[in-house]
Amino acid sequence: MRALVLIGSGVLVVGAVLGLGWILTANNIALTGYSQPKYESIRRQTFEQSRAFNEGMAQNLHGMQVSYIQADDEHKAALRAVILHEVADFNEENLPADLQKFLRDLRAEH
Repeated sequence: MRALVLIGSGVLVVGAVLGLGWILTANNIALTGYSQPKYESIRRQTFEQSRAFNEGMAQNLHGMQVSYIQADDEHKAALRAVILHEVADFNEENLPADLQKFLRDLRAEH
């Protein structure tokens, strides 16, 4: 009888440990699902304010500006739409003055 009690107690302890582990894992998943989007949003904002992002955007826009200048009228309309879409959510104050003027001119043509 004593052996059955010990075995039963052992099974209960193992079951309790496994159950606690399962609860903690589920809690971790729930908390990650709650906090991860906020963490990613902050991370993205930090990246978008970084020097590397702003310089990369400026280089990309310089390349598009050259393509726009060399394009014929039909292609300019398509490039204008692409360029304006590319900078729609970008803080243009981080761009050089020549690119800011280029974007103002594109918007005026639109």
